[in-house]
Amino acid sequence: MAYNKQRKGNIISWIFLSIFVVFGVFNFMLIHFVPGLFYFILALFFLPATNSFLKRKIGFSIPLSVKIVLGLLVLWASLAVGDLWELFEAWLRE
Repeated sequence: MAYNKQRKGNIISWIFLSIFVVFGVFNFMLIHFVPGLFYFILALFFLPATNSFLKRKIGFSIPLSVKIVLGLLVLWASLAVGDLWELFEAWLRE
């Protein structure tokens, strides 16, 4: 049972990691390097190896529920008011 929970957590982490790496690449190429860097750093928090590193070094890991809430909030904010979304909307209007 614990294996399935850990596996689901890893899958969710990899999904958010992939989304934020893509956002980072697009922001880095199309907007500015600072938001792109922010998304790359944020993506590191979703890397399963980061979680095990934190657990090993300081005895604390980021709970899956915190990762999900943080990921959804940042995703919502990025799509709602982000420069990248405004750029895509401008391209769609043309």
